[in-house]
Amino acid sequence: MRSIISVTKLPAILLVSLSLLSFKCGSTSTPALAEKPSVTSFFTEKYFNGFFPMRDKFYTYAAFVKAVQQLGQIKLKVEKRSVSIYKLTRTDKKTGIAKVIRQDDEWEENWAKAKPYSVVEIDYGNFCSEKDLITNKKELAAFLAHISHETRHGENGKYNDGLMYTHELNTTLPYISDNDTYPPVKGKLYYGRGPLQLSYNGNYGYASDCIFGDKTILLNNPDLITTDAVVAFETAIYFWMTPQTYKPSAHNVMADNWKPNADDVARGRTPGFGMTINIVNGAEECNKGEAVFAMTDRAGYYQYFLKKLGVSDNNCQCSCGKMQPYQ
Repeated sequence: MRSIISVTKLPAILLVSLSLLSFKCGSTSTPALAEKPSVTSFFTEKYFNGFFPMRDKFYTYAAFVKAVQQLGQIKLKVEKRSVSIYKLTRTDKKTGIAKVIRQDDEWEENWAKAKPYSVVEIDYGNFCSEKDLITNKKELAAFLAHISHETRHGENGKYNDGLMYTHELNTTLPYISDNDTYPPVKGKLYYGRGPLQLSYNGNYGYASDCIFGDKTILLNNPDLITTDAVVAFETAIYFWMTPQTYKPSAHNVMADNWKPNADDVARGRTPGFGMTINIVNGAEECNKGEAVFAMTDRAGYYQYFLKKLGVSDNNCQCSCGKMQPYQ
């Protein structure tokens, strides 16, 4: 995973049919709402095993399912003053309890209150399940493309070698940066771990806040991502769903929720799979033409998984070759 801030929807007819099952003749009670199916309703264990035949035994379908279920119970409200003063409120949907897990020291300062305010609400339960089935499958194909490219170790163009690494090969790099909110723990290294290679102490702390409601868990024990497969998948889903300082979330791009502003348009940023490359690793792969291997490899995985899922993206904006990365 690259730099972040330091800081399925069933067809309407079927939903109606399911809700009608809760009625009894003559009943005047309010019908129960049908629960929205998650990504696991169409991405089965058979698919998982077939998509990742060479995977490390660490990565299991059961762990993926549990990660989807657990993180899916969390909502996050991200409030910002300017671009760097944060207040995070984490809500457990099972209990309804909302807790402020981060509020920067400057939040209540008058000068900070005068800065532009913005708010984003994230429901991690929408992972590959917010829209219609085709859109959800396209989002899943994009997610799988990125985690496959980040963890691959095989023959180019085969697309069967994803989830083979649990961490990056070079484990000597500390990936430590100055961060008052998420300071590094002495003796710990924050090199890339997990399906999307979470790196840097700021990212470990932010992910830990969102996943656990406690920044210290991953800051104190970054190896948890390589020893607990559920946590590993949770970090990938967290990154996929969570917007960065200036960037939208990859989820919002693939779910057709993101619309480029004037600055994005001027810099060639358009909706589509290519934009997710910009989010994940734009500084290294975007605005460098069409011959960047990593970019074309990600796009190749995307098309491969689309076909495996029985959908297509005929208007795919799969390249970020002319798309300026974010600073």
